Formats: sequence, structure tokens, C-alpha cells
Amino acid sequence: MTQVLWHVTMSVDGFIAPEDDSTEWMFGHGAAGPLGVEAMRRTGAVLSGRRGYDLGNRPGTGDRKLYGGMWSGPIFVLTHRPGEAPYDPDITFLSCGIAEAVATAKAAAGEGDVGIFGANLARQCLESGLVDEIVMHLVPVLLGRGVRLFEGTAPVRLRKLRCDDSGQITDFRFQVEPGD
Repeated sequence: MTQVLWHVTMSVDGFIAPEDDSTEWMFGHGAAGPLGVEAMRRTGAVLSGRRGYDLGNRPGTGDRKLYGGMWSGPIFVLTHRPGEAPYDPDITFLSCGIAEAVATAKAAAGEGDVGIFGANLARQCLESGLVDEIVMHLVPVLLGRGVRLFEGTAPVRLRKLRCDDSGQITDFRFQVEPGD
């Protein structure tokens, strides 16, 4: 059964991106561990927010393929401003509600899971009860400020399914508990 999986890297102080949206802080602490490899392998389609899409395609950023190019498949970008058609045929802009966007990505994922990318999109999915699991890579860095992992309107209860170490990185897998 296809699941919706928020796969995210976070600093020890709870940020998924610094103020300048750079990604260098994530690297140099070890390779992807078993949970990261498993999440990549399980992913059949990706649903991203527009901000993440734009950041990944900034001029001068070079080739920014997901998972360093170790994954390919359909990518859906949920946006209120589709703009020009993306250059990549695997990318589709969606301008619909969150439930319809997740359903579209699930249909495209086949027997794989849907990977959620982006803090705001993940918050919307969590608040709508659409996320099944969170795979989190905790990197030993204090960013100080930036984009918080989660700033929601209500607490979301999680159940730890697994915890692994990969170099200096600690990997967690949580199941999202049903809301009240």
C-alpha cells in the first residue's frame, strides 16, 4: 500500500534550512544510512512545494537532482503560480487542493511511496492527516535560525519505529499517530 512519507534532514536545533537556504550544512557527516537508502528505494513519486522547486532550480546551483541523482521518477510541484512549463518531463505543476495533490502523486507512485519535500507542504499534509511516516536525518549542526521543521497549529503525535546511526548522523523513522 502506498504511504505518504516526509523525508527530511534537520539540524539539532530544529531547522531544515538556514536563512540563505544553502544545503552545504547537510553534507560531510556521513553517507546515507539504511533508513535513507530505504526511503529512496521506497519512493515512487515526489510531491514538492513551489519554494523548494524554485530553490532547487536557482541559477548557478548546478545539477540538483533529488537524492544526488540516485532517484528518478515523477515529481509534482504544488503551487498557486504554475508559471512556465518545467524543462523536465518528469515534473508536473499542480494547482489544486492538498488532498487532490497527494492523491495524484499516490496514483503516479504505483507500488512505491510518495515523498513529501518542503516544510509548508509537509505542515499542510500533516494538518490534513495525509502523512503516514516521517524519516528524519538529524545532523550535528546548530544553524541558529532559518526554516523550522514544523510550525503547525496543533501538536502532531508520533510513534518512533526505528533509530539508526550513520556516521555522525542519527536517523529516525516515525509513524504519524491518528489525530483526535
